[in-house]
Amino acid sequence: MTTSTTEAIKNKLDIVELLKGYISLQPAGKNFKARCPFHQEKTPSFMVSPERQSWHCFGCGIGGDIFSFVMRYENLEFAEAMKILAEKAGLELQRLSPQEYKFFGLLYDLNSAAKDFYIKELESSPVALNYLKERGLKEETTKEFEVGFAPSTGDALNLYFINHGYNSDDVLRAGLAIKTDRGKQFDRFRGRIMFPIHNNMGKIVGFTGRILPQFDDGKMGKYINSPETPIFNKSKVLYGFHKSKDYIRESKSVFLVEGQTDLLMSWQSGVKNVVASSGTALSSDHLRILKRLTDNLLLSFDSDEAGMNAGERAIDLAENMDYNVKVAAFSGFKDAAEAAKANPENIKKALDSAKSAPEFYFDKYLRDSKKDFSNREELQNIRAVLAKLKNIASPIAQSHWLRELSKLTGLEVKVLTEEAEKLEGRKVDSPLPNNEESKPLDRKLSRWDLICERLLSVAANTGNLAIVEGAVQKLTPNYQKIFQAMKAGEKKTGDSQLDEAYNLIALRSEELGEDEIEDLKSHLTKEFLKEKRKFITAKIKAAEVKSDAEALKSALQELNQLSST
Repeated sequence: MTTSTTEAIKNKLDIVELLKGYISLQPAGKNFKARCPFHQEKTPSFMVSPERQSWHCFGCGIGGDIFSFVMRYENLEFAEAMKILAEKAGLELQRLSPQEYKFFGLLYDLNSAAKDFYIKELESSPVALNYLKERGLKEETTKEFEVGFAPSTGDALNLYFINHGYNSDDVLRAGLAIKTDRGKQFDRFRGRIMFPIHNNMGKIVGFTGRILPQFDDGKMGKYINSPETPIFNKSKVLYGFHKSKDYIRESKSVFLVEGQTDLLMSWQSGVKNVVASSGTALSSDHLRILKRLTDNLLLSFDSDEAGMNAGERAIDLAENMDYNVKVAAFSGFKDAAEAAKANPENIKKALDSAKSAPEFYFDKYLRDSKKDFSNREELQNIRAVLAKLKNIASPIAQSHWLRELSKLTGLEVKVLTEEAEKLEGRKVDSPLPNNEESKPLDRKLSRWDLICERLLSVAANTGNLAIVEGAVQKLTPNYQKIFQAMKAGEKKTGDSQLDEAYNLIALRSEELGEDEIEDLKSHLTKEFLKEKRKFITAKIKAAEVKSDAEALKSALQELNQLSST
């Protein structure tokens, strides 16, 4: 894509008017502000600058132009965002960039044409139609989701494309064909029920194919997906999301299932706030897509060992991203699809009785516990539960579930906390570190880290260290060290990990107006106070556990003083 094309689009579109179509913007001096659509927040920290035609969130630290916004908001690749913005700008992208059309637009066309081919094949295949009927799927459901069938012959789709004037290399590039070492090309999907996968905008980007039982020789996967292509990234696409996103937004919750049939049967049962991971591992990108719409995640997974393991990984990942996670169980059934086939009401019943993730783990690991923790097996089980609780992002929620675990096991909260601290991974509590202490800095930055880094990068870029002077004590200990090195004119801190962050700060080109700098410092103060409050709260808990009246009184006084600032 040439620079002139991107500039032509930018010249035609105003960032404020464009973003108003996605989020609610409010005037803030010469800029505009909003609650960030990319992370959950109550106070607006998302700023839009008409002068620079750019946006930046002081909360999560991301920013960019109209292209980066649309790519992130719609979960699109650059070329896809380009197409959308070109249409909004009234520019004919195909005329402006035929090469771009060749590598992206044509892929969409091929996948859409394949979908039409598969639908026609399904209509003429009694075997495939009977299979869908046996699974409990109604015709209106399969039509709504454009389900099709890939015939078992090796080159039916390839011949279809050749007869319609398509190039065989393009079919290969779209992931719809495979070429052998000897150069023979044949269809990737054969003898399979075909589920088209749509991106967020409703365009078909790939397929999942489920082998029909009579064609399953045990040598090929029951399900196979399209390979990754310029328009398909399986870790960034959720099956059914293009249809269910409005229902997710309205219900403020999402039901996540494993397979396409689970989704179709749930939808058919009246539960439409549903998405599927298409049998692939749930990714953080999947969860970020859903996070824009809801914090409430209902999970269901197959009852076999593979399904249970995948489900646990999904729970832990979602808990770590601060989701409110519940688990829906379908007792006596393999999965949601089987439960819905027996009785459509089973889906709603399971969702209504879903257990919170910690309760699910209590039930799984401690259901038959005799509370004899000198027994090695029982000790390992309680350690497994503690490891799961450590994945909960909120210290308050962690504290609550530790108390519940204490009630269940009869073990003191203090003992459970000490045991959890010995396990590898993130600590149960995350108090503010003492200013004298400096923990190793990794690149998994917190919001506090991001604000510190951004403020220092502005100071480094402008050469005006005075903007940080009054806020030094509110920086994290690591960034305080970096600032002191900057102030002394030194290019290293003496700590290799901190030097990595220092180098990145020096390389970043940050330039903000006075209003934006003050806003950034305001967010720094909020994060500093929030972390300090967590630290004092941890001290209060420790004093209560030890029954130390003096320490408790002192900590409460600290908390009162902090609350009055």
